[in-house]
Amino acid sequence: MPWTTLISAEELASAIDRCVVVDCRHELLNPATGPQAYAQGHLPGARFMHQDHDLAGPKNGRNGRHPLPDRAAMADRLRAAGLHRDQQLVAYDDHGGMYAGRLWWLARWLGHENVAVLDGGVKAWTGAGFPLDTALPFPRPGDFAEGASRVRAVDTREIVDQLGTDRLLIVDMRAPERYRGEAEPIDPVAGHVPGALNRPFQQNLRPDGRFKPAEVLRQEYEELLGGRPPSDVAFHCGSGVVACHGVIAMELAGLTGSALYPGSWSEWCADPGRPVATGLEP
Repeated sequence: MPWTTLISAEELASAIDRCVVVDCRHELLNPATGPQAYAQGHLPGARFMHQDHDLAGPKNGRNGRHPLPDRAAMADRLRAAGLHRDQQLVAYDDHGGMYAGRLWWLARWLGHENVAVLDGGVKAWTGAGFPLDTALPFPRPGDFAEGASRVRAVDTREIVDQLGTDRLLIVDMRAPERYRGEAEPIDPVAGHVPGALNRPFQQNLRPDGRFKPAEVLRQEYEELLGGRPPSDVAFHCGSGVVACHGVIAMELAGLTGSALYPGSWSEWCADPGRPVATGLEP
């Protein structure tokens, strides 16, 4: 069967020979961590894609730390990884899906339906007794072709235009101290987009790093929505990577149509003319 949000370790083990599996492990403050972890041991047959290079486009100082890649270039990358039309694509990391979600979103942005995040990541895989490997795969190119996007994105202009209105519910998925402006280890300005609410991505997860059950997520997000349709939600984070986690969670909950703000805080605060809010008030 195709998986379109999450796949368990047991499900992946039963189908891994028919899947393209991608290791998305990463550390924002140490970009070498992902490749090092991959070299030390990865899921059998897994390819590696780097958040800073493979899953992002060129930076120009105004478009955030992880701009969206060129669509054609990203499609080429998936073809080179061996992906075929309608084939199952699986992304994983070791941070509860906070990085693997980026590939999930990008694949759906390119029109691919059968893409899922390994629920619980490497810990779930090894915890279920499945092995890691150090062999490098040499896949033959697939025939993947980009199609109409299955996800929504909003840009900075749309965020600016909704300031002071009730048109969008902006959800900031960063840590509370970054949202409040008390700490900012990466970007030059601390704070958040005026009007944004804070829901750290960890609130989508159980203590073991797996996503909460769909019915629990649905209840929590319906509370957050307060009667608004899912299409009114736009997720952001520091650079548009972790925010994908919110789109997955709502999709898993059956609340489809939320949007990603790809530029996120790093793009927003690149212009000193844009307003910044701090503290608990949205």
